Amino acid sequence: MQTTDVLLGLLRERGKRGLPLTRIYRQLFNSNLYLTAYGRIYRNKGAMTPGVTEETVDAMAVEKIRDIIAAVRQECYQWQPARRSYVLKKNGKKRPLGLPVWSDKLLAEVIRSILSAYFDETFSEHSHGFRPERGCHTALREIYHTWKGCAWIIEGDISDCFGSLSHDLLISTLSEKIHDGRFLHLMKKLLDAGYVEDWKYHRTLSGVPQGSIVSPILSNILLTKLDTFVETVLIPQYTRGEKRKLNQKYVKLHKQMHKLLSKQQPLLLKHR
Repeated sequence: MQTTDVLLGLLRERGKRGLPLTRIYRQLFNSNLYLTAYGRIYRNKGAMTPGVTEETVDAMAVEKIRDIIAAVRQECYQWQPARRSYVLKKNGKKRPLGLPVWSDKLLAEVIRSILSAYFDETFSEHSHGFRPERGCHTALREIYHTWKGCAWIIEGDISDCFGSLSHDLLISTLSEKIHDGRFLHLMKKLLDAGYVEDWKYHRTLSGVPQGSIVSPILSNILLTKLDTFVETVLIPQYTRGEKRKLNQKYVKLHKQMHKLLSKQQPLLLKHR
């Protein structure tokens, strides 16, 4: 059984070389990944917050990992719907937040580590959100060092980004690099798990689970297509003119000559 560092290192190398992932589902049987995942998330604020059941990190044991792996191995793991709550935003509006059960959080962190290790190597160098060792500080550093001639910046925002992503498009994008039907089927079940609000179940026909550990990496995987389109199509189209820009010194000299000739024209006519 491979250690977490060795496995994630191999995934990074495959992502860097553009090689597809095959038979990745069996890596979900590796208990080392779950132990590493537990070490990352057990101190999170939401670890003691229950979802639709009373299960929290407080009930964690090695047997819990074995039960999850057994269900995954038999392809019968069932994602539980998240318990929906709302968080007040600065503008007074409320943002929906899903609260998964602890087992789902643990498995989602394992999946996130796998996807992040592989896909992070395929993302644009100009992408900074929800990535390891990247964030606002690296984005500002890039602006400071490379955008010397920048006169203005366009700020945009994708409305309800997490809640609007297409399930079919996301699974299709994953399948371009992940050639493992069992893994893709597990991801499809995660997206379709739904949520519970006021003890009433609601289906999720689009979007990634709000509040899920795996949602940021899933959104980055899909939005990297937008990054590629902007860098390869929009930027060349709107930063290069159809003809070469005129030399301003030549333009100024041409105007001066034209002005001088226009003054001398009446004199020439008079001498004639």
